[in-house]
Amino acid sequence: MEAVEGVAPELGAASACRALGLSRASLYRKRARVDAEPPRPRPAPPRALAPSERQSVLDTLHSERFVDQAPAQVHAALLDEGQYLCSPRTMYRILDSAHEVKERRDQARRPHYVKPELLAMAPNQVWSWDITKLMGPAKWTYFYLYVILDIFSRYAVGWMVAHRESAALAERLIGETCEKQGIEPGQLTLHADRGTSMTSKPVALLLADLGVVKTHSRPQVSNDNPFSESQFKTMKYRPEFPDRFGSLQDTRAFGHVFFPWYNDEHHHSALGFLTPAVVHYGLADAVRQQRKQVLEAAYSAHPERFVRGTPEPATLPQAVWINPPEKTALQDASQSTIVTLDDLRVDQISPTYDPLCSHTVITSTLVSQCH
Repeated sequence: MEAVEGVAPELGAASACRALGLSRASLYRKRARVDAEPPRPRPAPPRALAPSERQSVLDTLHSERFVDQAPAQVHAALLDEGQYLCSPRTMYRILDSAHEVKERRDQARRPHYVKPELLAMAPNQVWSWDITKLMGPAKWTYFYLYVILDIFSRYAVGWMVAHRESAALAERLIGETCEKQGIEPGQLTLHADRGTSMTSKPVALLLADLGVVKTHSRPQVSNDNPFSESQFKTMKYRPEFPDRFGSLQDTRAFGHVFFPWYNDEHHHSALGFLTPAVVHYGLADAVRQQRKQVLEAAYSAHPERFVRGTPEPATLPQAVWINPPEKTALQDASQSTIVTLDDLRVDQISPTYDPLCSHTVITSTLVSQCH
């Protein structure tokens, strides 16, 4: 503001504000406050109590007899004794002026939770995991589906179905998935909400032993875990997703069909319509180059059909965020994916892809051992 005032006489207020990125309304508002006359003291209403009377009311309210009673109770008691000091509302105003009016009941003091800001620029840097309920054959019966998702590639690296939500089962799933993906200490951040299994001590100790950093969503903020929530929605909107599952084996059979489709066949819109497996195992450049050749051949055959020139395949995000910092990069999707500048370095990914060992599945034998 001072810089604008300094150059405004030479450049003019509008030019100075535009050059320094300040609103002219803010400048004029400050000038009006500086030039304004100080407010005149408000005269005391003729019906107001005198200072001595106000102090007498306050002393009465502070007395041992009335210290724990509400002003309405005090007012009624004094009337029965033939004494009138003021109205109950005036008593409240006098107490408020003495900073003695507040909520008398215990109030919940909730801690401040920091918004998680997580960045993944390659697979196996940030995983998100969650548990969802699947309705069983009868009312109030459920099966619990555990899913671990890589937020950069959207690849389901591990999943499991069980009769209940259990910290021991979650611990086993996370441990075997990290082993399958070859996670090194200090490489991975595992994000989850604040469910009982996610915040359990066995899971925390396992992650500490593996050198995995754990983060949690803020309470009752689903946007802090958007990738797992989106993956569950994709699953539950599939045409073959049933209203209810007949048994645990039926639920696992559905998972053995859905997750291979999701990882290997589903063309994800946030990945430039590549499959999660292609991105996770470093095959994205080869697939995009093949698509580019097809598009160039189509353009050569009929250039008049492409009014914007040679078509290009959809781009692949170079970085993926959970809660990106504000005003730091271009957002590809609200509060989730960030497409950074082209000069950002992207770590090389191993081109090896084995579809038969691409994700971790906890079998029924393991579930029975953990019950």
